[in-house]
Amino acid sequence: MNDRPNDLIRIRPEIKKTKHFDTMSAEERFQNNILRPILKLQNPLFVVVFQNYIENRKGVFYDLSSSEKLIYIESALVKDQKFRNSVKGIVLGQFTVTEYMEYTNYSSALNKRMMQMVVELIKDQVQLFEKPQKLAAV
Repeated sequence: MNDRPNDLIRIRPEIKKTKHFDTMSAEERFQNNILRPILKLQNPLFVVVFQNYIENRKGVFYDLSSSEKLIYIESALVKDQKFRNSVKGIVLGQFTVTEYMEYTNYSSALNKRMMQMVVELIKDQVQLFEKPQKLAAV
């Protein structure tokens, strides 16, 4: 039997700091209940995907200053439509059908929230994206 919705929800990490208020908008509730756990779950994949993005662009990222690296991250996730859509797909693929239907009601606002969250997630881990060390020939 296909239990995909329950399987997807079961593997999501619990975020204990999330607060809920009656005055929260539907978008904010979706962000806290669905997006945050999915982003936490997919974080290791985001790191590898961004590392690959850097490498595919000839590693120019490595020669940037710290502040330029943060701008590069934001630019990659906001302006590079192909990369943005790839990252968005990593998140959307973790939705249940019901969640996806809810997402479509507010997709524009939720996409902005989602990308802002991913930008901050990657920026917070910028130290992981250091230039790979070349091994000396033996």
